[in-house]
Amino acid sequence: MTQTSDRRFPAALAAALAVPFDHDDGRGIDFEPFPAFRSAEDTADWFRAWTGNTDSSGDDFRVFGQDGTGGYAAFWLVRPGRPLVDQPVVFLGSEGETAVLARDLGDFLWLLAGGFGPWEAATLYQPDWSPSPDQQLTAVAERFAPDRRQSPGAVIEAASREFPDFDDRIMALCR
Repeated sequence: MTQTSDRRFPAALAAALAVPFDHDDGRGIDFEPFPAFRSAEDTADWFRAWTGNTDSSGDDFRVFGQDGTGGYAAFWLVRPGRPLVDQPVVFLGSEGETAVLARDLGDFLWLLAGGFGPWEAATLYQPDWSPSPDQQLTAVAERFAPDRRQSPGAVIEAASREFPDFDDRIMALCR
């Protein structure tokens, strides 16, 4: 895995997370970005509690935000030797939900631009919710990933297709 002690956000992620997210009483994006990645110690504590596995370190995750229920959005460091921005973005929900949201940061920017936060992308079947594309997040995506433009559905589908065993891999760590 690509291990790093650097807990600063890449410029593209910092720019996207600087845009305010409005939950709008359930009609917007339910996402609360952190000011920096969670520390290695906090990530380990959370991952051990989440999995019930005291042997798990959580080293393969860089957590950068949460939804209102406490589910986390994170980079999953699964591509050896590749930089953080090339790692998939995942969701680990407070109720045990798991999802690969985007293949990398560029795709994640277009997911956000299309009006999906991590929770909304992980739980696609919400009858009373519809995405609202965001102009500020679109500008961030155009600035940092102009050649990656795609719909949120295409982002989610490509990520799910590339990592179909994410849930199985995570559940294998649970006790």
